[in-house]
Amino acid sequence: MNATEKPMRIAMVAPGGGGGYFGGMLAKAGEDVAALERCAHLAAIRKSGLRVEGPRGDDTLRMDTSDDAGSLGLADIVLFAVKLYQVEEAARAAASLFGPETLGISLLNGVTGPDAIASALPGATILPGCAYVSAVITAPGHIRYTGAMSSIVFGAPVGDEAARAKAADVAERCRRAGIGAEMTEDARSALWGKLSGLAANAAMTTAARLPAGPLYADHDILEVVAALIAETAAVARAEGVTLPDDIEETWLTRLKGLLPGMYASMFHDIAKGGPLEVDGFLGHIVREGRRLGVPTPHHAALYAVLKPHRAGSPATE
Repeated sequence: MNATEKPMRIAMVAPGGGGGYFGGMLAKAGEDVAALERCAHLAAIRKSGLRVEGPRGDDTLRMDTSDDAGSLGLADIVLFAVKLYQVEEAARAAASLFGPETLGISLLNGVTGPDAIASALPGATILPGCAYVSAVITAPGHIRYTGAMSSIVFGAPVGDEAARAKAADVAERCRRAGIGAEMTEDARSALWGKLSGLAANAAMTTAARLPAGPLYADHDILEVVAALIAETAAVARAEGVTLPDDIEETWLTRLKGLLPGMYASMFHDIAKGGPLEVDGFLGHIVREGRRLGVPTPHHAALYAVLKPHRAGSPATE
């Protein structure tokens, strides 16, 4: 950021693994980052700052943090990075961050988040988007990220040149902060393209309780993963979404290239006994497949395996 440029007020809802990473990187680059958070994570950030640790080194960033959006004031940009099952509550809690010129950007996993946010915030401009990063909360106030993934893709505002200019500005600020950022005219393609690989990786690492290394070295597992990717792509295309012809091969190459110890975030959730985004990933693909007449047998099987854990570890007695 040059000396004459004013920092952008960017509010994170909320600074968990991915949200904490992106918020931390933007704060490090000089942006005016605020965090809407609660519980122990909030208390730790207030007391000692947000620690972000990974291959680029360790940083501790100070930022405005509150569980009350009204105390944070209006934001230029609101980045949503919550779980799908938290989205309606989080969006309503963030309402005070929005003024007439505020842009919301959904970085949620899956494809249903942007509509859910927009429904909870009538009149707000919400841009659909997705993020690529591997990061987890290792302790309250402490984020650890792994690997080189560090990018976001979000939709371009339509019919509003001022909003479009602001969105382009935030993309440039992200790039200067070391975050790859792209504003696209076809956000549906970006969201479904990510879900094609994400759902497969989440299902396999969570159901098998194994990281990428041993999973994707196994030929039988790769056959199942390829089928999962193909099923999601088929559902997306039946919905009229344009995807690359080689999306299956592209995702298999990406998954085989992950760090050997890398898990999807859903594994970390099940390992803690917490709720899962399985309804928004596998469940959504299965339901849309049934609606559109597209077979999704591999997703249906894995959804059945993981569904009992969607609200947290079920009682066994």
